[in-house]
Amino acid sequence: MAQSFETVAWTERGTVRLIDQTRLPTEEVYVECRDAQAVFHAIRAMQVRGAPAIGVAAAMGMAMGALAIPADDFAAFSAELDRLAREMITARPTAVNLAWAVRRIVRCAEKHRDLPVPAIQEALVREARLMKEEDVAANRAMGRHGQALLPDGARVLTHCNAGALATAGYGTALGVIRAAVEAGKRLTVWVDETRPFLQGARLTAWELSRDGIPVTLITDNMAGHFMQRGQVDAVVVGADRVAANGDTANKIGTYALAVLARAHGIPLYVAAPLSTVDFELPDGSGIPIEERARDEVTHVAGRPVAPAGVGVANPAFDVTPAAYIAAIVTERGIARPPYAESLRALADGAGAAR
Repeated sequence: MAQSFETVAWTERGTVRLIDQTRLPTEEVYVECRDAQAVFHAIRAMQVRGAPAIGVAAAMGMAMGALAIPADDFAAFSAELDRLAREMITARPTAVNLAWAVRRIVRCAEKHRDLPVPAIQEALVREARLMKEEDVAANRAMGRHGQALLPDGARVLTHCNAGALATAGYGTALGVIRAAVEAGKRLTVWVDETRPFLQGARLTAWELSRDGIPVTLITDNMAGHFMQRGQVDAVVVGADRVAANGDTANKIGTYALAVLARAHGIPLYVAAPLSTVDFELPDGSGIPIEERARDEVTHVAGRPVAPAGVGVANPAFDVTPAAYIAAIVTERGIARPPYAESLRALADGAGAAR
């Protein structure tokens, strides 16, 4: 399936171009970030979103910021790059890909520390662009592995957006669905609207409709109804951070779906690159949960839907225990429980776990 839009790109002018996801699906608008601060704000405002996509965008933002550092020696250059890194990582705290990508850029600079500063800057640009290519390749590999989990005729439920818009291209959860369709399987997809930011309604339904994949949009509180009626065969979601034991942070509402799926004997699969696995966290209790602005809950499309002054809680993510996850699809293969062993084996290159 040919992708007709580009989520994140490095331009010939040395800027970062992003599709503005806050304007979809009614407008396909691109924004051009001309400095690292603009990338930071684009991530924070969710103009670019999805763990892999914000990782690539952050890496490109770091590279763009590095080009503007007026230093003659590595020590001065490195000090300013570290400052940029500390700031960029705070844009969104839950998705581990963001910190992973920023630290990779910092390590790349350290690796080339003996070169003149202009050569280091060029190396960082190459590294950021390479990370985009690697992400697309990883997503396609995930699709090839994961599509085997979906039988012909499967009715698949997905939550939030884990497609090309959430990555550098192709997608994680939607990559699995796309690969299954490309393999000739006839799938239909249930898409949760995903309150409060409506990523399912605005983004996933838009992507699947453009691909010609049969899609039906439902509100978040309808999922249990369709499971009870035997109309859901599998749930496939992405992830923003996976702990070493397989506990998975994903968009708020994923945990509720996992509980429902378990009650109805429906497998829930997570699709995520190994860069999303945080091996330093033993379990999901240590995953930081981002709290977002109250008006995302009290307003829809800029219009109030709640009384003025009402108290609001708006956690952006929740954590699904590993015991509720049937398999985790990565670019190196499919991990099965116990995840502490299978994910580590994949990360160490010991071969695909099944």
